[in-house]
Amino acid sequence: MGEKSKVYIVCCNRLLRESIARILSKKTDFNIVAAQAPGSTSREEIIESGADALILDSLEFLLEDPSAPSGVCALGRALRCLLVAMEDDHSRFLRAIRCGARGYVLQDASAVDVVSAIRTVVDGEAVCPPHYARVLFDYVACQAVDHPTDRRPSQWGLTRRERQLVPLIGQGLSNKEIASQLSLSEQTVKNHIHRMLQKVGVPDRLSVFEACRSERSAADTKDGGYLV
Repeated sequence: MGEKSKVYIVCCNRLLRESIARILSKKTDFNIVAAQAPGSTSREEIIESGADALILDSLEFLLEDPSAPSGVCALGRALRCLLVAMEDDHSRFLRAIRCGARGYVLQDASAVDVVSAIRTVVDGEAVCPPHYARVLFDYVACQAVDHPTDRRPSQWGLTRRERQLVPLIGQGLSNKEIASQLSLSEQTVKNHIHRMLQKVGVPDRLSVFEACRSERSAADTKDGGYLV
């Protein structure tokens, strides 16, 4: 028998939390690290647990303090987050993907579907309802993000380097992943993002991407000259 996959459960709904824990406890390939409510744990504890997957029933847990080093992207990417019992909402699904979630399971999913989704995410793959694949394809097609070196100055005075970060933030990459792609130190990336938040006047990194995308849309309407 191979090594068991470690699963950390953080669900607002107590019944759901206990049900998932009970189901997984009967499987031979899972080890439940913890099953807690959001207010009972911290991101640091979750990351340090070494869990292979994080099961959530709330997107808000990912959105809290996303600019922190252990915030949304580090959590979503490092721990292979799976959102379960989610509403059938395309916009929230896309936002979950930008937050680094690896899976999105709807409220009407069966216990078998949930266990299968957990196994898929633990194995490093992604999972979503079949009809959401079209939503994801359409979203990517609409982005059409070109190479980040061909830019016009944004209205907020973002530097060329800061504008390079915008599409990477939109992809849900962590500071470490961005640093690796751009051959920078992680601290340098953190400093860039901190300045970007101040310049754009938004509370979190995802809002920077949304604001720049809105500016791009307005500019494209006017003269087709600005791409993020």
